[in-house]
Amino acid sequence: MKDVALVLSSGGARGLAHIGAIEEIEAQGYRITSLAGCSMGALIGGVYAAGKLTEFREWMRTIDRKKMLKLTDFSLGLNHIVKGTRIIEAIMEFVPDMPIESLPIPYCAVATDWRAGREVVFRKGSLFEAIRASISLPAFYEPVQRDGMILIDGGVTNPIPLNRVERHDGDILIGVDVSGEDYTAKQEERIEQSKRRTSFSQKIINKLRPEGIEFNSYTMLTRASSLMIRQNSILMAQLMHPDVLVDIQMNNYGSFDYDKSEKIIAVGRKKTQQALNKI
Repeated sequence: MKDVALVLSSGGARGLAHIGAIEEIEAQGYRITSLAGCSMGALIGGVYAAGKLTEFREWMRTIDRKKMLKLTDFSLGLNHIVKGTRIIEAIMEFVPDMPIESLPIPYCAVATDWRAGREVVFRKGSLFEAIRASISLPAFYEPVQRDGMILIDGGVTNPIPLNRVERHDGDILIGVDVSGEDYTAKQEERIEQSKRRTSFSQKIINKLRPEGIEFNSYTMLTRASSLMIRQNSILMAQLMHPDVLVDIQMNNYGSFDYDKSEKIIAVGRKKTQQALNKI
């Protein structure tokens, strides 16, 4: 049985593909011996390290638009529109908080110190404080304030922290990157794919966007952010040379399509199978 140091990227709801990736890695006889994650990757990785991935997947099956709205604690603060407490408390009902150092395998989560402009790596302390800091999407979730720092999403500085996972002799480094969209697709195809998304955010965008026009102020900002994160991911992979890089670029699913969990998980499993079959 081959040991794996696994790194899971940021990506919002697309990060649910990490569940499929983990399931496929284990199905092929690999043993995950350490984990590092950013944003949604930090959440999935932390839940897995706590031994509760199956329970989390079953809970995600129950998520529909009505439940998503119930779990969204709107706040309209000066630096956020959602507090982000309600979703963490819901997960903690079946994944108890625990010290990171007590997890059965080494785990770390990456966040960003907004003030200092640097990444912050959590290797000890509260698991859910680390996760909550790592998923703090700027201007959306309320930042986490800790030790004089204002902590926001780790994807701002290190969306796929291949350089932060703990390594062991003889293990293989696998990275799963869901941070990108397939920009090689034709413009008309991307527009049609985005129109087929049914998340709240995408429906609003589709109503605002004139027929045949792909961009407005919102889509310009979100795509610019996505491109920057994507480039950082590519550069990190070039720097660290993972043994396997599962590059999952999705156009059919957006960052808030949490009610599509089973379909996104299936994409993650299929892409991971293809990547592992090449070695």
